[in-house]
Amino acid sequence: MTRIAQEDLVTSMAEAFQHISHHHPADYVLALKRALIAETHPPARAAIEQLLVNSRLAAEARRPVCQDTGVGQVFVRLGVGVTFYRRDGTPPISLQQLANDAVRRAYTDPVNPLRATMVDDPLGLRRNTRDNTPAVVHCELVEGSKLEVLVVAKGGGGDVKARFTTLTPSDSVVDWVLDQLPGMGAGWCPPGVLGIGVGGTPEQAILLAKLSLFDPIDIDVLHKWGATNAAESLRLELMEKANALGIGAQGLGGLHAVLDVKVRTAPCHAATIPVALIPNCAAPRYLRFELDGKGLARLPEPLENVWADIPLQPQLPFALKVDLDQLSSGEVASWRVGQTLLLSGTVLTARDAAHKRLLSMLESGSPPPVSLKDRVIYYVGPVDKVGDEAVGPAGPTTANRMDRFVEPLLAHTGLLAMIGKAERGPEAIRSIRRHSRAYLCATGGAAYLLSKAIRSARVVAFDDLGMEAIHEFELRDFPVTVAIDALGGVVHQIQRI
Repeated sequence: MTRIAQEDLVTSMAEAFQHISHHHPADYVLALKRALIAETHPPARAAIEQLLVNSRLAAEARRPVCQDTGVGQVFVRLGVGVTFYRRDGTPPISLQQLANDAVRRAYTDPVNPLRATMVDDPLGLRRNTRDNTPAVVHCELVEGSKLEVLVVAKGGGGDVKARFTTLTPSDSVVDWVLDQLPGMGAGWCPPGVLGIGVGGTPEQAILLAKLSLFDPIDIDVLHKWGATNAAESLRLELMEKANALGIGAQGLGGLHAVLDVKVRTAPCHAATIPVALIPNCAAPRYLRFELDGKGLARLPEPLENVWADIPLQPQLPFALKVDLDQLSSGEVASWRVGQTLLLSGTVLTARDAAHKRLLSMLESGSPPPVSLKDRVIYYVGPVDKVGDEAVGPAGPTTANRMDRFVEPLLAHTGLLAMIGKAERGPEAIRSIRRHSRAYLCATGGAAYLLSKAIRSARVVAFDDLGMEAIHEFELRDFPVTVAIDALGGVVHQIQRI
């Protein structure tokens, strides 16, 4: 029998959540390095290099690799020989309460505060819970006297792209997965890992897919030695065919949208093949530990040599420097798809809530609280700053959520360009071409690196919206790729599939 103090479990989970906010798993960093060596497409190479630089900087500063610090998820394997107690003598509390306490402590840490993303009342007011609770908890009762815990912070970009279907035994799992990938777009911030769950019941298949994402990246080893069963054959076939689609890093084209394909299976009904697909983004964050009743978990030490040969800034020798404070419609019209720009000067920020208010004001005839004429908008909701930071990690959010606002803003405000991540929809592309404007992509998952290019920040409108308020950032050499130019050219390969 193993007796474990619940206080040790809470502290260990909180420390794990903090650790994964700023440390990529080493196998992911090594996979990114291999992808960079093999990549030949310049926009994709630039994106992968920025992800690697971001990984090193975030690990050294112990600040989040991505502004979307995720939903706190806890997967527990509880041995039947484990009992809980509390050091203060009070009765033990539930695993859900323990996980909530850990998430609350980790996400409100004053040294490294993490952005709260959870909202309650999902069909009503959708109020932010302010501390990222509740956690999502799964518990499996197993043999033995150990407590095994997997702590995960999963951002919205990956989970929102989850797919599920029930195939018949004569259907092809490969064909279904390949059919899903183009429609998933680049909002999941590739390159990353695809998790595939096959079998069981619908909810079991989805859980299998999720859990597979936290298995080690080893596709190169599997490719070397060859498949020994159907699941391994599926991994190899999907890896080759998924990357052959040409989606590439950040959807910019190239060879490496997928770094590994993981598969977990379970027995299922004879008439069905339940199949689930979930991607892990460019900010995979997870950690396993055990408790044995002898105190806090010993979290694994990061292998610092994994990051040692990564430069401190990306090499962008062919980038065009742009002064946003002198930007004209003629200069915007001269940019071309795939071009790398380094932006300096002031930019405004706005996400969903701010865009909704701006549109409402335009429709009512009220002037916006800040002029958008000859300005650029950055779709971002930053992490709170600490110390002498101008702003916390501030990577782009998925741009197509703002598609319905593009035409009225371009038509009535004099807005010149927008910055976000991933592809735009057809209507937004047509509006950008109609008004000879541009859409620029920043690298999703490189939030800490991008925040280093922000030299000052101040709220200029809608202060009550918190991180969704309109800020004015002063940039210096902020890297972006021209994703849609004034002629309507589109860099994202998803648009062409």
